[in-house]
Amino acid sequence: MSIVRGVLKRPYTVIAVLILICILGAGAAMRMPVDIFPEINIPVVAVVWTYAGMDATDIQNRILTLHERQMASLVDDISRIEATSYEGVGVEKVYLHEGADVTRAVSQVASSALAVLKYMPPNITPPLVLRYGATDVPIIQLSLSSNTLPDTKLNDIGQNIIRPDLAVVHGAEVPYPYGGKPRVIMVDLNQQALESRGLSPSDVSKALARQNVILPAGDVKIGSKDYMLSMNSSPDLIKTINAFPVKEIDGKTVFVRDVAHVHDGFQVQTNSVSVNGKPGALISIRKTGGVSTLAVIDGIRKALPEIEKALPKGVKIKALFDQSVFVKAALDGVIREGAMAAFLAGMMILLFLGNWRLTLIVMASIPLSIITAVLVMYIDGQTLNTMTLGGFSLAVGILVDNGTVVIENIERHLHSGGPLETAIIGGAGEVGVPTFLSTLCICIVFVPVFLLQGTAKYLFSPLSLSVCVSLAASLGLSFTLVPVLFKYLMRSTVANQNSELRPSQSGERRRNIFSLFHQKFDQGFEKFRDTYRQCLDWTLSRPRATIVYFVVLMVFALFLFPQLGRDFFPQVDAGQMRLHVRTPPGTRIEQTQEDFARVESAIRQIVGNKQIDVI
Repeated sequence: MSIVRGVLKRPYTVIAVLILICILGAGAAMRMPVDIFPEINIPVVAVVWTYAGMDATDIQNRILTLHERQMASLVDDISRIEATSYEGVGVEKVYLHEGADVTRAVSQVASSALAVLKYMPPNITPPLVLRYGATDVPIIQLSLSSNTLPDTKLNDIGQNIIRPDLAVVHGAEVPYPYGGKPRVIMVDLNQQALESRGLSPSDVSKALARQNVILPAGDVKIGSKDYMLSMNSSPDLIKTINAFPVKEIDGKTVFVRDVAHVHDGFQVQTNSVSVNGKPGALISIRKTGGVSTLAVIDGIRKALPEIEKALPKGVKIKALFDQSVFVKAALDGVIREGAMAAFLAGMMILLFLGNWRLTLIVMASIPLSIITAVLVMYIDGQTLNTMTLGGFSLAVGILVDNGTVVIENIERHLHSGGPLETAIIGGAGEVGVPTFLSTLCICIVFVPVFLLQGTAKYLFSPLSLSVCVSLAASLGLSFTLVPVLFKYLMRSTVANQNSELRPSQSGERRRNIFSLFHQKFDQGFEKFRDTYRQCLDWTLSRPRATIVYFVVLMVFALFLFPQLGRDFFPQVDAGQMRLHVRTPPGTRIEQTQEDFARVESAIRQIVGNKQIDVI
């Protein structure tokens, strides 16, 4: 075999290439994003409309419906559109066909929104258009609590102090905090005063917009100095707004203070957060695609100590729902099971071959195959997750097959006599085609996975890819690394006519713990094989009874199938209990707070004295 003959002539080249692959593979593993699941790149664009004070029906009829009709003619590759309307908020999810260009769809959706904006209610702002990903979910939540500050102040701290500092973490996306009431300047209109003067709310709105203008004033040069000027067209104090003129009626000027009251206030509260029975705030941090979950959470935790220094005294930040704990546990579990599988495979090879050198040769292909597969998957843009690592664990038992077949055939040639290199070339050459075909057949089993569509495609394709690439690497190592290691590790054994390799040519068997254990195992295995042969003879002599037995067994198994549970993912103990409690539609938020306080009290009575956090 020309490949084996070439590597035996240039062993140092083979070792150098493998060392290079190990270095590149280790670097790729450290740079690959780490997550619990692969990236699920379902093409979806989300559109969020806001119009304060409008009910859900008007949001649907006057905003969402108009935009959906406009998108039908301006946006390409639309599969379906889902729209949900709330009070003051409308959300559209535009699902695209498989393989659609999401970046182009985002720009098309944004332009369609601007085109239809003039047909919508006055003063509406353009919507927020963003790419929606199935994996762009909260990975960590931060709760803000204080014994002295109200929830409104906590909301202000979360929005103006914590959010800007966390936004610089690579891969972190920080929405507005929940809880409290965002601070705004409120203008409370006096309807009777407006009607008595023949004014409307729009007159007050126009007066505020007309007299709250920011204009550049330029500079003025006086003597040797150059002074920058600023206009006083934007008020700095709330009481100044009360002095804005609204309209002149019968020679008398009507000011804002005559028909309204301007004060420092808050928006209408639409959500509330309670931290262990006290008002608080909650910040959910999401991960954007293509960034490691562990890297994002580590960056957030490193930034929190500096953020806490800038917070008022008494404000506590606590991390909730840290997804890195589950990611690390899942990955550690897969790695641990894979290492256990490799250990058991090595023990079985040692039992059958009875030589630690041969076992070392075979086991060397496992880490090298996985490192090569990691390098290939890094180039392909994959991530390290439970699916890819599960594929490596699945392939561990198969990776040793190719090397074992090559070694056993080389041993057979050595037992027949002849030089070591001739035995290596002849033994590896004879099993080259069968080994290639067997590896190809195993890889073909995973080919249909690449034909899946939807979420299953993104979940299981990395698993299949990791198995196929590692098997291909194992096949290449079986005819490059294995012959080289066999030549150098077994050279002294062959030269001394070791009885472990040639028992027929040596009257005295070399005694060691591996050979003795191997002899005992061979004796037990021979007895097992004889017993199996007897059972097989009994089965073949009674074909009808055997067929009936297996048919009954299969029918019984089919009856058990409906009893099995069905779920997309297996259940995971996340260390949390999440309750969804709904109040009747139209219930005021104050009443909802009281209802949830009773639920929290009932939970604490159930758990007793255990330390828990209720958010």
